[in-house]
Amino acid sequence: MQKERIKRAERPPGPRTKTPEQALRSLMNLCAKSEKSSGDARRLMTRWGVEASEQEKILKKLIDQRFIDDERYAVAFVREKIRLSGWGVYKIRAALSAKRIAREVIDEALSEIDTEAMEGRLREAMIRRKRSLKADTPFQMKGKLMRYGLSLGYEYDTVLAMVEELVNEE
Repeated sequence: MQKERIKRAERPPGPRTKTPEQALRSLMNLCAKSEKSSGDARRLMTRWGVEASEQEKILKKLIDQRFIDDERYAVAFVREKIRLSGWGVYKIRAALSAKRIAREVIDEALSEIDTEAMEGRLREAMIRRKRSLKADTPFQMKGKLMRYGLSLGYEYDTVLAMVEELVNEE
């Protein structure tokens, strides 16, 4: 048993290749378990060594059979990142763009956002952050809170108003 482990560890990690049929089955299984975008599928197929022409055929089959739907994926992604991660519009837009989702699809998914609820989540996150921050002056506190709010992907004006409100509460 010990020798077997050593032999596996010594093997160089090579690219794991799949035939187009294996790639299709694997992607169907993955998509059945969780939402995937067309960009995710392309990235996986490239990693598996599937040729570009075959990738398009496989992707078309997945889209036709509704395993992959970028609109459905974008809506679910937006909902998850707002509710669970507390992300703002800019960070969500950048993440979806990195996954090669079309701009129109992103705009449509972001149009369904409840801005009041987002601002409430930003406020909660900023209050939690403020409690854990150590700053000697209100100026330092503002700077740290501004960087934090902007890193979450919220608009500058929204973050600035929230920081001013929180720092002036003291």
